[in-house]
Amino acid sequence: MTTKNLTSRKMYIFLLILTIATSISFQGWRTLLNNFAVQVAGLDGGQFGAVGSIREIPGFLSLFVIYVLMVINEHKLAAISVAVMGVGIAITGFMPSFAGIAFTTIIMSFGFHYYETLNQSLTLQYFGYSEAPIVMGRLRSLGAAANIAVGVVILAISGIFEYKELFMGAGIVAILAGIYCFFQDPSSTDIPIQHKKMIFRSKYWLFYALSFMAGARRQIFVAFAVFLLVKKFDYSIQTIAALFIANNVINYFLNPIIAKSVNKYGERKVLTLEYASLVLIFISYAYTDSPIVAGFLYILDNIFFNFSMAVKTFFQKIADPKDIAPSMAVSFTINHIAAVFVPVIGGIAWMQDYRIVFLGAAVLSMFSLFMSQFVDRELKLKGKS
Repeated sequence: MTTKNLTSRKMYIFLLILTIATSISFQGWRTLLNNFAVQVAGLDGGQFGAVGSIREIPGFLSLFVIYVLMVINEHKLAAISVAVMGVGIAITGFMPSFAGIAFTTIIMSFGFHYYETLNQSLTLQYFGYSEAPIVMGRLRSLGAAANIAVGVVILAISGIFEYKELFMGAGIVAILAGIYCFFQDPSSTDIPIQHKKMIFRSKYWLFYALSFMAGARRQIFVAFAVFLLVKKFDYSIQTIAALFIANNVINYFLNPIIAKSVNKYGERKVLTLEYASLVLIFISYAYTDSPIVAGFLYILDNIFFNFSMAVKTFFQKIADPKDIAPSMAVSFTINHIAAVFVPVIGGIAWMQDYRIVFLGAAVLSMFSLFMSQFVDRELKLKGKS
């Protein structure tokens, strides 16, 4: 797909604006939150694990997107979701307590998870088999570039402004982008009309299984990786910001390569490399005593997370076109079944020994590695290998 071809397509531009805005706001939130939670709100590991579970409740409820789409267009709901996310982020700094962080997090999370559901759905609907991974890779790459800018800004002004102002600035970006995109119309009548009901089919079993395991595994990383850096290795907000900058510089260049690798080598090989690497990464998290190694592991973890686009492109190849929107909603719910309780369990385990948390993630990665070996068989059954 040529750059000219992409930039002339309304849906690509629409998703580009919302994705960049989401990246800026969410990156600002996650850069600030761990230090805000520990240094200002005084949260311990158990409380932070509980916040992690609360954050995933909206993801678990993503299947209700199907019913909301009965009364509003998919692209308009995507814009509203981004604006809602921005509101949650903007008010975070005004509530420095466990209850306050939990409240603002769930608002942010509803917007974030609903947009992610709709973003993936629209991408798979509007772009073909070879186009979809390229679009995902480019959007993630540009999102990484936006994250770099956020890291540089926070690094420069974190000592000047208070948390209230920093969170407010991050949230306003998403609010403005959501409002602007709400009044745009990138839709097309050429794509299949999506089912407006819950779709759950046995032939999608592997997609559901991989989504479920990814949700459980990913939440351990989201809830506890940066928390480990702050709690055990005393990373400052400036160090976290610098780490995020380095991470996003690397991902800016790697995401397009990963996308091309999906097309060149196929989903099974890409997922095999991802899950095998994650086993080693999580074991290393558990046993390293080096802050430098821990930061390096965080960057590696983020790199391999981007390989997960292969799960979506695998589904695109085996799915009936009219099933994409409802199936994305269902898959997000499946992805978050474990995510709702894993951070709480992880928080309890953390209080005993933080290593248990990361070793558990390594076991989940092993199971995902096993399941990924069935990808080619499922594609052959659909004649898409």
